[in-house]
Amino acid sequence: MNALTSYSRYQTLWLVILRILIGWHFLYEGLTKILNSSWTAYPYLMDSQGFLSGFFQNIASNPALLAASNVVNIYGLTLVGLGLIVGCFSRYAAIGGIIFLAFYYLSHPAFIGAQSMMPTEGSYLWIDKNIIEIGALMVLIYFPTSHIIGLDRLFIKNKKKSA
Repeated sequence: MNALTSYSRYQTLWLVILRILIGWHFLYEGLTKILNSSWTAYPYLMDSQGFLSGFFQNIASNPALLAASNVVNIYGLTLVGLGLIVGCFSRYAAIGGIIFLAFYYLSHPAFIGAQSMMPTEGSYLWIDKNIIEIGALMVLIYFPTSHIIGLDRLFIKNKKKSA
């Protein structure tokens, strides 16, 4: 390990736990959509609020874009989750997770006056669970652990051997 990636045992432990917890969240969201053959993003997109609501509602109204959105959500969430849990391409998985969460936030922003028909866990002002999880994924990008505990470690070892 170099100086930029040498963490204490507890730092490594909690960063790996954070990676796995967020990975589980994404994986579970993807798997529930895979297992529910009637799942569609349509109601979520149509309930969009804020300045980009027209964009999201246009996706829902176009059958081809809606179908693509469904596939990207189902399999993208699953792949992001798996990547984070097993530590495989975890930096790319974290970036993918940030992109998903940014779209979810922009679709249903935590702004004053935004009224959503979708159930929420509480009342938010600007900062909601999506923004918090984006922050946690940023931590994982800048403090990577998959090269210590994860499949990325195998890729790094093989890369060093072939060099």
